[in-house]
Amino acid sequence: MLSGLVIVDKPQGWTSHDVVGRMRRIAGTRKVGHAGTLDPMATGVLVVGINKATRLLTYIVGTSKTYTATIRLGESTVTDDAEGEVTATRTTTGITEDAIHAGVAALTGEIQQVPSSVSAIKVNGERAYARVRSGEEVKLAARPVTIHRFEVHEIRRVRAGEAAGEAVDVDVTVECSSGTYIRALARDLGEALGVGGHLTALRRTQVGPYTLDQAHTLEELAETLDVLEMSDAARALMPNRELSEAETTEISFGRRIAAGTAAGTPDAATADKPAAAFAPDGTLVALLADAGSYAKPVLVFAPDNEKHGNAIQGNGKQAGQ
Repeated sequence: MLSGLVIVDKPQGWTSHDVVGRMRRIAGTRKVGHAGTLDPMATGVLVVGINKATRLLTYIVGTSKTYTATIRLGESTVTDDAEGEVTATRTTTGITEDAIHAGVAALTGEIQQVPSSVSAIKVNGERAYARVRSGEEVKLAARPVTIHRFEVHEIRRVRAGEAAGEAVDVDVTVECSSGTYIRALARDLGEALGVGGHLTALRRTQVGPYTLDQAHTLEELAETLDVLEMSDAARALMPNRELSEAETTEISFGRRIAAGTAAGTPDAATADKPAAAFAPDGTLVALLADAGSYAKPVLVFAPDNEKHGNAIQGNGKQAGQ
């Protein structure tokens, strides 16, 4: 059974769910998922898991992301991006490059960010964007995010529209923690400068260790399905642990083994951030978490059971496919 990750270069206008549907047809399986939603307007890296590799997606979702984007200052929209109706237009005549750089610096590092009201965050069981579309006013709570890098590449003045005055477009690169909304950064930069702002272009260039250089368009994948094998995917994603033959046998049956060398340190493997354990032949055997003097399996891909397409959870029970 084909299992692995596919790094898709998502096209503009497609939802992440659309991409999953297309990949199900290309891969010939229903068991397909993705790690980290991209808005329809956005393009770039969407990590898709096939069959057993869907079990790795939960560990990819929380990794850092990198984007290139264009922020338009002088216009606000209901969605904080170019897909929404313009709600306000303000002059940018007094906005200097120094002010823009200062505003970017203030939004770098650990910040509190209020997500866009039309995000997919659930409010009392319903998506925020659905409540907004039904006419409800939605105010989401601020949440902590980390902007590791917010770099300005180019600042240029543009005509925003026939009835609008001169706007300012700012091309940027943003490297950020999971859960960051780039369109909220555009909104907040505009508000800090007193002119409003929204996102006009967004391209994700990296998710964790997976980059745009590895990505393929859906058309290319329909011709040749390029799958990153699970062992290679896990090696790039997590700390690695090489097992002996005896340890491989024990872990294959969901048993504990001695803790890894990082046990008892801040780098110790945990259930949320496990280590990928490999058999002597390089096969991915399990994801491990250190617990005291032992390492216990979080998820086991038992070599003997792989022939039958089965995986074992850390408690030793077989997990349904």
